[in-house]
Amino acid sequence: MSRPEFTNTVVVRPLPEQSDPASGEHAFAYTITIRNTGDVTAQLIARHWVITDAEGHTEEVRGLAVVGHQPLLKPGESFEYTSWTRIRAPHGTMRGTFFCMTEDAHPFDSPVPEFGLTTASSLH
Repeated sequence: MSRPEFTNTVVVRPLPEQSDPASGEHAFAYTITIRNTGDVTAQLIARHWVITDAEGHTEEVRGLAVVGHQPLLKPGESFEYTSWTRIRAPHGTMRGTFFCMTEDAHPFDSPVPEFGLTTASSLH
């Protein structure tokens, strides 16, 4: 039986030029690499993010595509994109799910495990 599966890796970096700590704005870029580790061609259709800062404020973001793309990935292929988010505290977390569809219209979710949003100065 065919097996659809995407795996994801994330790299985060602070964006000090887009941040204003005095007014509670801390920006972070995240680069996600999505790899088709299954054995069928599938397409990323939509995303759902849960973004939580250290003060407990949570925001959910849902939408079609990632940075305007709905990549169709054959087994072994990958797609990388960079986006960004802003939170109220100097650190927080982000997790999510990509909604995907195989070529023969079988839906599946690809979870993105929780990752940290942290500025270097907040670690001290």
